[in-house]
Amino acid sequence: MRTETQTQTEPTRGLRYNRKAQYLKKKSEPYLYLLPTILLMVILLIIPIYMVIRYSFYDNVILNKNPEFIGFENFKEILTDQSFIVAVKNTLIFVGGSVIAHMILGMTFAMLLNTKYLGKKTNALFRVIFALPWMFTASVIAVLWKMLLNPNGVINYFLIELNLTSNHLEWLSSRDFALLSVTMINIWAGYPFFMISILAGLQGISSDLYESSAIDGANIVKRFFYITLPQLKPILISLILLDFVWTIQQFALIWMTTGGGPINATEMLSTFIYKLGFSKYQYAMASTSAVILLFVCTIIAIFYVRHQRGQE
Repeated sequence: MRTETQTQTEPTRGLRYNRKAQYLKKKSEPYLYLLPTILLMVILLIIPIYMVIRYSFYDNVILNKNPEFIGFENFKEILTDQSFIVAVKNTLIFVGGSVIAHMILGMTFAMLLNTKYLGKKTNALFRVIFALPWMFTASVIAVLWKMLLNPNGVINYFLIELNLTSNHLEWLSSRDFALLSVTMINIWAGYPFFMISILAGLQGISSDLYESSAIDGANIVKRFFYITLPQLKPILISLILLDFVWTIQQFALIWMTTGGGPINATEMLSTFIYKLGFSKYQYAMASTSAVILLFVCTIIAIFYVRHQRGQE
């Protein structure tokens, strides 16, 4: 026969079990919703990154069923490759020029749109015009600028009419102008992102700060350097870090305008990696280059995350 204590204990155990099951169900429910996204990230992100890193330590991968593990030999070879060094130099010029110009143009146009001297309709019109390049895809931008920079295109026509040059310049086919040309195209295509973000930051600055500084006798230059820039500093740092990562990975625009030519004049790390993998079928070397690029982008991403946490 069951004792009275046993009879009282069984409902208590069942109640505890039900509470524990409900607690685990409540805790695991968010992860069930996240499961499809996690699976996609593992399949499309984690596994490919792992494979690329693994390939960088092997020789003649994919084409060879039993590739040989060679350690850091691929890294030694790629870091001494003249084509890789040229791609790094071009990328630094391209990224540095683009980021600096994006910040200057974005700040200039944002301050112009934030002024009180423009009417509402004029302001709205300028916003649409200035933001227009950001709405175009890379293919549209490439086709548009290839037409404009054609030897018989509009830009050469105006230069000749203004007596700035007497020749039809080969903007995208000349080693002297190709890198400058693609950099200018990328600047034109990317500055609206800075402009819109900085404009949002400017509209968040209290007008009381400017009014107080004006009473104290501060001119426009001092107000810009002592009020505007310090208030925009968190936004500017975030924009620069993001733009650096995006620009260093720019591929479509370069590939559809110059293809890395002429004679490696516009060869970037992105086009260099693509050619190694899909033109020369040197998958191990392409993976090695990709790992180096991934390492650089990861460092920038770490700085970005730390900066965001510092803001919070």
